[in-house]
Amino acid sequence: MNAAAPIAPRRDAQHLVRHLMEAAIERSGGLTNFGEGSYREALEVLFDALADQANLSPQGEAMMHEKVLAQLVNRLVIEDYCQRHPEILAQPIDDPVVVVGLPRTGTTLLQRVLATDARFHSAAWWETRYPAPLPGEGAGESARRIALASAEVEQMIRYIPQILAIHPLDAMQPDEEFMLMEHSFLCAMDSYANVPRYTAWLAQQDHTEVYAYLKKMLQFLQWQKAQRGEPGALRWVLKTPQHLHALEVLFKVFPRAKVVLTHRDPTATIPSMASMAHTLWKLYADEPDAREVGRQWSAQMQRAVHHAMDVRASLPAERFLDVRFEDTVADPLGVVERVYAFAGMTFPDHVRAGMQAWLARNGREKRAPHDYTLEQFGLSVEQLQRDFARYRERHIGATHGA
Repeated sequence: MNAAAPIAPRRDAQHLVRHLMEAAIERSGGLTNFGEGSYREALEVLFDALADQANLSPQGEAMMHEKVLAQLVNRLVIEDYCQRHPEILAQPIDDPVVVVGLPRTGTTLLQRVLATDARFHSAAWWETRYPAPLPGEGAGESARRIALASAEVEQMIRYIPQILAIHPLDAMQPDEEFMLMEHSFLCAMDSYANVPRYTAWLAQQDHTEVYAYLKKMLQFLQWQKAQRGEPGALRWVLKTPQHLHALEVLFKVFPRAKVVLTHRDPTATIPSMASMAHTLWKLYADEPDAREVGRQWSAQMQRAVHHAMDVRASLPAERFLDVRFEDTVADPLGVVERVYAFAGMTFPDHVRAGMQAWLARNGREKRAPHDYTLEQFGLSVEQLQRDFARYRERHIGATHGA
């Protein structure tokens, strides 16, 4: 990709970011260390694009400001804990099992099934939403954060009930580490609004600091789990489609990671992803353009899967396992057995029984259908087949990956 022209955010964006940082310092009780990284520049580019391109509603603008403010406060609290408790950054995390694939390829199901095994650590939605203790709350306490997260999930479901058909949102269930990665502000904030200028800038950045900060947050969560008396685990199970953009950086920060790549025909996944993004955009903007959502996310996911294919071809084959969506749905425990063999872990009978019980309570048939059409997002089967031809030739229709 050719280098983009330098972006110089205007004074009003710089002023807003400075104001948010000052507000975060005040809300945190006077903490001032936000940690290292390009977070300030990223926020300035983001808010410059939001002002020009996103058509935020008054509600959306307030929500975005509060979202960023809360994440800045989290950064302050996390840095303070790490300074006072240096053992946090000594927490070992270098060999996670990472489920990676296009949205709607069975990643959530696979992560949540694996997370029923107590040998895995995972981050529940409430932990990704509230990774740092609240004022007056100790590291071993979580009741207030769980209550707040649960209330937010209930509110989201009331406001956009269709979200459950798109993603089985549950404050207590394992979820993507995407909201943790957002704290770098170098991670697809365009999921929430139409900010192509920010997206173009983001594509030119080194994402090493995103993953370094993710590791720090996971170490902090792992340390908090110990403070709450939760049993230790062998390794983490992670998942987010965002990793498709930067698998090489994932391995740089987590050198012994094992990556499970999930596959499904993009003609089924991309329109569903567009529907999810459009639903989120509607939270923040007045009448976002569905066709623009489709155009942007189809292009982004095309770049992501092709980048992942290139990275995968350059690395040892034993780092990857291919899993088809159809197999995950038809025989989830058969797929899990393959994952355990790939990860070098045993699959005891009691673990299998726990997974069977979870599947009985959480089958896909218990979810409402997800209604959308390709046409509403300006997409067609022919276009998606053409744009994803290389990926489809490699992964769609094969019995299993190499």
